[in-house]
Amino acid sequence: MSRLFDSLSIGKIVLRNRIAVSPMCMYSATDGLPNDWHLVHLGSRATGGAGLILTEATAVEPEGRITPCCTGIWSDDHIEPWAKIVRFCKQQGAFVGIQLAHAGRKASSPSPFALDTSRPAFTPWQVVGASAIPFTDKQQTPHELTPAEIDQLVHRFVQAAKRAFIAGFDVIEIHAAHGYLLHSFYSPLSNHRTDDFGGSFENRTRFLSRVTTEIRRAIPNDMPLFVRLSCSDWHANGWTIEDSVRLSKLLKAAGADLIDCSSGGAVPGVRIPSDAGYQVPFARQIRSEAGIMTAAVGAISTAQQADAILQADDADLILLGRASLRDPNFPLHALRELDIPFGLTRPPVQYERGW
Repeated sequence: MSRLFDSLSIGKIVLRNRIAVSPMCMYSATDGLPNDWHLVHLGSRATGGAGLILTEATAVEPEGRITPCCTGIWSDDHIEPWAKIVRFCKQQGAFVGIQLAHAGRKASSPSPFALDTSRPAFTPWQVVGASAIPFTDKQQTPHELTPAEIDQLVHRFVQAAKRAFIAGFDVIEIHAAHGYLLHSFYSPLSNHRTDDFGGSFENRTRFLSRVTTEIRRAIPNDMPLFVRLSCSDWHANGWTIEDSVRLSKLLKAAGADLIDCSSGGAVPGVRIPSDAGYQVPFARQIRSEAGIMTAAVGAISTAQQADAILQADDADLILLGRASLRDPNFPLHALRELDIPFGLTRPPVQYERGW
């Protein structure tokens, strides 16, 4: 029997299926504000039947954006533009989560594509990190955050989470992967500190543990809290899956409900497998050994593949990125492919005659 269209209870929400839209940067915002592009992009995945939709990496301060065109939630001005999108997606039966992020030493990059030539020329800003080590020799040397500045950033993550709750989001996800700020602290490849935030495993994971603990305290107890990890640096001297299992246990104790199992991004030049479902073993091991729900993500492209992951108890949730870009109606097509009748997952009444 298929499990892809089983409901899933996480905290106060019950997803209509196990298909979620993975956070994907659109590089289409101005001053961090989402716009009609984001409404249509995310809204179309809601009408397409996804159980959960996660926003792109959304910065907790302006300097935390990857590019000037990334979304943010660092001020109250961002609440209503996000609320408009959330309301529409929820009206279509989807739950909506926001991925709170800070790009750290990988911030202050130009947009990969120029959508609006009327915008002023890109002006770089000072980037920050765990240590004064640039991501590449062509990028800025980051300012090494002081303990007081780390305190300020914990506060900004918390304030962003509070705004997300006001905007109506159902889920908070902490972005602690892909070489961005929080990952740069726990990875030994990018953290060469000698204070309370460097050296030992406990010290390197302290920043992320504090962010998780403080966000959990700031939001309702039954509001789901996810954490995206880079479960391996794919480097002989880097972070490992065994480290991730250990960290996942700490995050569970701090109030996390689910680990979003990604990988890589700490340093350039490493060889990362790209075969189908290459990160699924991370979700399987963390789920089994840390006793916490996991999401599988990465090179998952068919309904049969996604369903097999769930049937093997390798993960609780499937996150689709590129597959969702190719097909906003992936869940509805999956129903047909798996020969499952409409139930909780169905097209909007306006579209039913097309199915």
